[in-house]
Amino acid sequence: MGSGKQVQAEVRQLISDFLSTRRAGLPPEKAGLALGPNRRVKGLRREEVAALAGISVEYYVRLERGRASGASDGVLEGVSRALQLDGAERSHLNDLLRSSAGTRACEVPIAPGPLRPPVQRILDSMSTTPAIVLNPRLEVVGTNALGRALLPETGDLGRSLFLDPRSRTFWREWDVVADDAVNRLRADAGRNPCDRSLAGLVAELAESSPEFGPRWARHDVRVQTSGTRRIHHPIVGDLELPFESTPLASDPGLTLLMFTAESRSASEDALKLLAIPAAQSSASSRRAPASNS
Repeated sequence: MGSGKQVQAEVRQLISDFLSTRRAGLPPEKAGLALGPNRRVKGLRREEVAALAGISVEYYVRLERGRASGASDGVLEGVSRALQLDGAERSHLNDLLRSSAGTRACEVPIAPGPLRPPVQRILDSMSTTPAIVLNPRLEVVGTNALGRALLPETGDLGRSLFLDPRSRTFWREWDVVADDAVNRLRADAGRNPCDRSLAGLVAELAESSPEFGPRWARHDVRVQTSGTRRIHHPIVGDLELPFESTPLASDPGLTLLMFTAESRSASEDALKLLAIPAAQSSASSRRAPASNS
């Protein structure tokens, strides 16, 4: 982990990059501004954001440079409104500002490891629902039998998604899944900028995957907590599975991801086929080995 000053400098840069990308991505007409005939800027100018937020240009420039210490709730609300930030973006900005001001303590990074037994028992009880638990680095720290059957290659979703060519066949809408993964990593990086292992993962993917860097540079943080994943499974073929994800309140940083299938659909039939060997494998793993004594 870097020094406090290093982390604060990094957070200031994150604030700067986040605000500037939000400003550059907001068309003037969407903000209710008239387009002049000689306009060369696609997004908003700093002075336009300042006017919409009700603050001075000088103050907004200081904010966009990451010098946000002491900014009031009213100022932050004005900037959020001017840039039309959604709930996830506002939370991300607030996380960064608290870290920059030193009012938010760094959290202890979550290492891969076994789940608490009650959580694992809950997973195991979901015999018809594929379920996995992810940490902020998109590492799988827990799963049930059907989750392992559905996602057989997932020990590390982030690395496999960007570094394993098979992921492009497995995830039928790879671009959508990749966007969501990067957005989730960006949000978690904002919540805990002291997590150097997460920073290391980002650096590794940025160096090794040409698809990762441009997505990371967007600074998008719109985390999908529900939707549909379209999968091509090597055994049962194509599936369309609605999903829900929710944080585990007693295990900060961990997220439970659950898949299901529409009733009486081909995807439900496919999950039932996967559930047969999954249940057999789960039963075998629970049997204690015979004693030789």
